[in-house]
Amino acid sequence: MIYKNFEKIMSQKRMNRYLVACNGDTRKAMTLYRYNLQLSQEAFTIISCFEIALRNAIDENLSASLGTEWLKDSISSGGIFSNLTSDRTFVNISHAYNKLRSSGTYSHSKLLAALEFGVWKYLFSSVQFRLTGSRLLRIFPNKARSTPEIQYNHSYIFNELDKINMLRNRIAHHEPVCFYLQEPVIDTTYILNEYQKIQTLFMWMGVDSRALLYGLDHIQLVCARINELKP
Repeated sequence: MIYKNFEKIMSQKRMNRYLVACNGDTRKAMTLYRYNLQLSQEAFTIISCFEIALRNAIDENLSASLGTEWLKDSISSGGIFSNLTSDRTFVNISHAYNKLRSSGTYSHSKLLAALEFGVWKYLFSSVQFRLTGSRLLRIFPNKARSTPEIQYNHSYIFNELDKINMLRNRIAHHEPVCFYLQEPVIDTTYILNEYQKIQTLFMWMGVDSRALLYGLDHIQLVCARINELKP
């Protein structure tokens, strides 16, 4: 496809950053756009696998301490999230539960699958972490030990998950991940840093990410291709 037609479909405003990053080379700009899509697909696949592993580990841990219906129970009268201090978590779980109940398809596993990444992230915020028994760090048996400089506590995990969640949202909203911040400069540092965060958290969870993502993980390969397009 010639660039003029490509730009018409994708819009001049969207393509301008790619064109500037490639010093006006239209062929390279189209190639960069396609590589960015490929990189986004790769990253989203890895995030999806991580999200499933995370929520299943959380569910196993809390089912053991709070019961196998802990999600539904948490929003019932007197439930751990039925107070104003955890209103965001309460609203998100309630919304998903009510949709399943009204359709007659409720099950704990379906409710688990219906919840967004943000719910799992917020279980490591101070209030939710305490309400669930301050035990969720146990899902990271290989977690690094805290030092005077860095405390690898629930707040640290929350912040790491928040960054992964932001990347997930960027991809979901079709924002590019191949640039330096918002500048029209080719740079894969951001995506590689987030990729490493996920790999570290997998390792802390005791998950062999190399085996899990076999045939799926081409992040570094695509990043190398993108970097070859630098002027």
